[in-house]
Amino acid sequence: MVTAIPDHPLRVLHLEDSLADHGLVKAALRRSGMEFTLQHVDTLEAFQALVAHNLYDIILADYRLAGFTALDAWQHVAQLPQHPPFVLLSGAIGEAAAVDAMRLGIADYLSKDDMVRLPHVISRAIEVQEARRTREQAVEELAASQRRLADLTEHLQTSIEQERAAIAREIHDDIGGALTAVRFDIAWIGRHATDPAMQEHAAAAADMLQHAIGASQRIMMNLRPPILDQGLVAAIQWLASSFERRTGVPTVVRTSNGSVDIPAEVQLVAYRTAQEALTNAAKYAAPSHVHIDLADSEGVLTLEIADDGCGIQPGMRDKPKAFGLKGLQERARTVDGWLDISSQPGKGTCVILSVPLPEHDNAPPGGIHQ
Repeated sequence: MVTAIPDHPLRVLHLEDSLADHGLVKAALRRSGMEFTLQHVDTLEAFQALVAHNLYDIILADYRLAGFTALDAWQHVAQLPQHPPFVLLSGAIGEAAAVDAMRLGIADYLSKDDMVRLPHVISRAIEVQEARRTREQAVEELAASQRRLADLTEHLQTSIEQERAAIAREIHDDIGGALTAVRFDIAWIGRHATDPAMQEHAAAAADMLQHAIGASQRIMMNLRPPILDQGLVAAIQWLASSFERRTGVPTVVRTSNGSVDIPAEVQLVAYRTAQEALTNAAKYAAPSHVHIDLADSEGVLTLEIADDGCGIQPGMRDKPKAFGLKGLQERARTVDGWLDISSQPGKGTCVILSVPLPEHDNAPPGGIHQ
């Protein structure tokens, strides 16, 4: 019995120029016990018309026919979306030719002398076809899901950056301004106070206010550094100098140009990548040196942050809560870029961001800047 058949009578198209052989096919299908409809055709033109206007579950075809071969018929079928499986049913083709035909996408081959196996061949061809369609559908659904995830990631990143910029403005305009005004008032009180205790308290309050002003400025810089308005090179150099000052780790920045002309969204992705990479180096790597290379040659922006620290242990990047590096990869995708992370325990870590740049006239590249 044939098991891998649809829940309706099997629709079979038989391309054959011998009525006797067509009768053998019909008999073999009847013996299988399946329900079927069998359409016979013997010219290429009639075959093309039938497959263009009708649905079939499987196509059986003799190899050599009057004026054409089954490969001519298959070439037409292969161009149709969701085409049915195509099985060669012939006694005039050798195994080598049959294998070559299957490499072109034909589902299977059966000799007319082995007609008893026809139900099994049909069943297997339909099973394989359904498995292929299921796999293709799964791949399409996965691709659609990934596109939706990428769109959501881009939306979230944009919303986050907009919110960061808004918070930075509020800190600068409201909190920063208020703290500065209070500091002036405290300084005035200290200058005009005659009580030494009052002067001491005023001086202590002024120091605390200065600390608060510095903290608000650092928070504001992390949220939306104004130095980005001066370009990516300046922003990366500021990040590097801040990292070196904070950690004591010598940090060298090399650029192919004194300035890099790139879209604002790419600039922000590159800045956040460098920021996250340096943060991870400070937290986990314990490096003795860090090197940052920035280039925009051959239509691609390349940012490389390399340290000679302890490296990333195997499996650490796959931890469920390893959001930092995963977030960088998603950020890169939002600008059609990609992120490569290479690391060996004890030999450091290298993070490379690559982003294709829109075509524009670049200035001639300068030397290496440090």
